[in-house]
Amino acid sequence: MAGKTGAPANIFGGIKPPFILIGKEMARIIIVGNGRIDGRFASTIDAADLVVRLDDCRSQGIAGTRTDIVAVRNFGQPAGSMLASRKWQSQAAVQQATEIWGLSDPKKFNAIRPLVAVLHPELRDFCDDHSGEFDRLCAATSKVFRVVDERLHDWVDDALRFYGPGPYLVPSSEIILVAAVLDRFPRANVTIIGLEHSGPAYHPFAAERRLVDEYVAVGKLRRLEFAPHRWPKSVQVAESHW
Repeated sequence: MAGKTGAPANIFGGIKPPFILIGKEMARIIIVGNGRIDGRFASTIDAADLVVRLDDCRSQGIAGTRTDIVAVRNFGQPAGSMLASRKWQSQAAVQQATEIWGLSDPKKFNAIRPLVAVLHPELRDFCDDHSGEFDRLCAATSKVFRVVDERLHDWVDDALRFYGPGPYLVPSSEIILVAAVLDRFPRANVTIIGLEHSGPAYHPFAAERRLVDEYVAVGKLRRLEFAPHRWPKSVQVAESHW
């Protein structure tokens, strides 16, 4: 790794990006999470060249209506719930998306299965792989399904070591998605919104936030966010959307 803010290479095997970005040196990409989002950013999101939403895409609407890629956890209970839900499959974001990305590498999750069984026996389905089901869904709906590989997971693990993550099982899907977008579109102008870096203790959210903060500080990412101490009565809107 080339320093704390380096990046992995060829995570998607050199596959060309979606046609809408080919030839764009500074394409505008927005990663939309499911955290708190100021509705005044909706038009900014819809004006991007590529919009990537996470999992159940529940912020669509207040966070714009455009979706090009849906990134999902393809392992465990969240994956099973999405696949079993007609509501998820029929919602506008999933219908519009031309690609679905799986953010969990099968080799990585199979390798940690014994560790999960010992440390978190309550997570019985944490390492259950649903990638094949997502692949079949995409084949039936004329979408492309891609899964990040273990090199990306390994790079994120290496990067997080600089930020004192403490014990954890795997990085969260949020940080894997950020790394995947930066890797696949290295010349793009990438903005994040609605990523709150909080959740179960088996993800290193505090270290992930510090890593993202550094990426924002050095200009590798831009962030549109609330002023947390004033939510929900007032919000802070960035001076420049791009």
